[in-house]
Amino acid sequence: MNKDKLKRIYNEIKRFDTIYIARHIGPDPDAVASEIALRDTIKLTFPSKKVFSVGASVSKFKYIGKLDKINEYDYENSLVITLDLPNMSRVDGINLEKCKNIIKIDHHPFVEKMGYLEYIDEKATSTCEILLDLVNNTRFKINENIAKTIIIGIVSDSNRFLFHPSDDKVLYKVADLIKKYKLNLQEIYDSIYRRPMSEVRLMGYIASNIKVTRNKFAYIIIENDIVNSFNADASSASNMVNDFNNIEEFIVWMFVTKDLKSDIFKVNIRSRGPVINEVASNYNGGGHKFSSGARVKTMDELNSLINDLDNLCKEYIKEKECKNEV
Repeated sequence: MNKDKLKRIYNEIKRFDTIYIARHIGPDPDAVASEIALRDTIKLTFPSKKVFSVGASVSKFKYIGKLDKINEYDYENSLVITLDLPNMSRVDGINLEKCKNIIKIDHHPFVEKMGYLEYIDEKATSTCEILLDLVNNTRFKINENIAKTIIIGIVSDSNRFLFHPSDDKVLYKVADLIKKYKLNLQEIYDSIYRRPMSEVRLMGYIASNIKVTRNKFAYIIIENDIVNSFNADASSASNMVNDFNNIEEFIVWMFVTKDLKSDIFKVNIRSRGPVINEVASNYNGGGHKFSSGARVKTMDELNSLINDLDNLCKEYIKEKECKNEV
């Protein structure tokens, strides 16, 4: 943790009257929770400031809070804060090339310099954990609702503290929030993980139809007509990738859905060993070592990605066998 840089971020935020907060396209709960939590934190601390969380709304995450609709941006005189966003091409809701003042806060591996002040902490479980560090080391104010939003981001991105780099430090941070604001953790978990029966049935379809190679690579292309037949949506299907974390028969698994509006395949990839973000970066994507995403335009590209990930698993198993670890 770089306390001096966190204080610099606080002081920069103090300087601007208009602030836009942006995150990546196809957001997960951490991306949405972080931009809502930071917006509300700034407005609570500095009531006179105009602060907006931008990007497309996702109905599945409406329990986190509402985003803002912007008709016109003041690119010249505003501050833009990007959250959970490693590179400019994946931003949602704002044209970063027109922005003069950008602060980047992220927990992904570095991909691209985007602002004059950047705070990247790969050891953080989530962007929301970084925001909690920002609050704890500056004069920012939060309340019960903001604390709850921050916990939603931390819990969801760490998958209930199952994913690396969860450790005792983040557990103590969350415990302090729960104690200070008398939060009901069960209610927070319910808001994140409660799902309709239609999604459970879709999960059963995925489990029954996912393909597993001899190299322990699992993948499924979830067609939209299948998703619709279960009365679910594509975003729900892609987010189910985290529910397959503890299956013994595979070490890397990939869920693919089709975004009809953009005419691309959206890919979510997870791993319990092989480093996948370098492969994902070759397919208009990236992310963490064991949790990444990609976007491909054609079936040829998708088949190439499948082949690359299968070979990655093959090499990983071979290295393990050489070390007598499997």
